[in-house]
Amino acid sequence: MQRLIPTGDAARPVAFAEVPQPVPEPGEALIKVEAFALNRGETFLLEHPRPGLVPGKDIAGLVVQAAADGSGPGIGTRVVGHPPQGGWAEYAAVPTHSLAVLPDGIDSVRAAALPLAGITALRLLRTAGSLAGRRVLLTGASGGVGHYVTELAVGAGAELTAVTATPERGERLAELGATVVHEVEAARGPFDVVLESTGGPALALALSKVRPGGLLVWFGQASRTPVTLDFFHLLGGPERVTIQHFHYAGGGAPYGSDLAALVSLVEQGRLHPEIGRVADWAQTADTLVDLRERTIRGKAVLLTGGTR
Repeated sequence: MQRLIPTGDAARPVAFAEVPQPVPEPGEALIKVEAFALNRGETFLLEHPRPGLVPGKDIAGLVVQAAADGSGPGIGTRVVGHPPQGGWAEYAAVPTHSLAVLPDGIDSVRAAALPLAGITALRLLRTAGSLAGRRVLLTGASGGVGHYVTELAVGAGAELTAVTATPERGERLAELGATVVHEVEAARGPFDVVLESTGGPALALALSKVRPGGLLVWFGQASRTPVTLDFFHLLGGPERVTIQHFHYAGGGAPYGSDLAALVSLVEQGRLHPEIGRVADWAQTADTLVDLRERTIRGKAVLLTGGTR
């Protein structure tokens, strides 16, 4: 079968290779991949790929071999999955605890856009707690995670302010009910919760917007610039603020229940994947570069063929 593997070349981060079809473990199903999504964090891993890196964590497709231990969906079932690796391929072996069944009304393109960004959004909002009537600030909001967080938080009753680099990148967020600004300084606090994904100087600025006793959840560093905090500067800001580090995989697998929740939200019309590009997987290398350079709003989904 064909699989995309790292090249170590920033201009062409991946290339096709002919490899053996994966042999599933007893608790894994073999999925014929119809579509997969890219994540900006994966572009960073591909700059200096570690030995043995086989990228790909967001897929949708068809079960062609059920798990030998009897768990999970049967042959012919359409699914969305979050494998630990190896999803940018014609076939992927996925633990059944990280699969969810797709209804007929959800196509593989939208499904593939759900896993990593959607799971991150769900777990972020659980970390933040009840949001009804609370003021929330979200930085780096125009990617896949940001769109999901915005729609879910506004739907839960939050008053959300989203920070995006440009007006164009904030258009859909405004449609979803967010107040959109283009610099953290322009956000009108104080906020009960700040969800910070930019790092660099943005975190310290965002921290200054938190109300006394509030919460800042730090879940990314898209600027790739380390954070510097000045203790004496903090003395002049809000008191007793909690800073909580977050990584979506901190709770680990299984991911299947979160995937099923996301699928249900999409089916009910309460969650709408923002997909900025759909292309044939022959264009994966170019799409990775564009995603790294932030020229794609929302998710990028690649098709391997035969997508519904």
